[in-house]
Amino acid sequence: MPQIIVLPHEEICPDGAVIEAESGVTIIDAVAKGGVDIEHACEKSCACTTCHVIIREGFDSLEESTELEDDMLDKAWGLEPDSRLSCQAVVADKDLVIEIPKYTINMVSENH
Repeated sequence: MPQIIVLPHEEICPDGAVIEAESGVTIIDAVAKGGVDIEHACEKSCACTTCHVIIREGFDSLEESTELEDDMLDKAWGLEPDSRLSCQAVVADKDLVIEIPKYTINMVSENH
């Protein structure tokens, strides 16, 4: 079973986390099951960028992003070549190391 290592994030996951993930589920669903709540303003429909993550290790194990995801990622704060929307990236069979960016473009968050 692959693991998702979440790097420390000041607000969401200060100590980081190591989460067992099932292959075939999205990153956002896997980490939520492990107790890490990544913001997702569009209810995981690929209509915003609030669930943007940077894949620090294991990027090549993920299926390629769709054109729609790429278009949305263009609007993400802190975009990097290994960025993905966690609501669209599906865990394969390799471990992943992810970083949750410090900011999102979400102007209003229900959690604040």
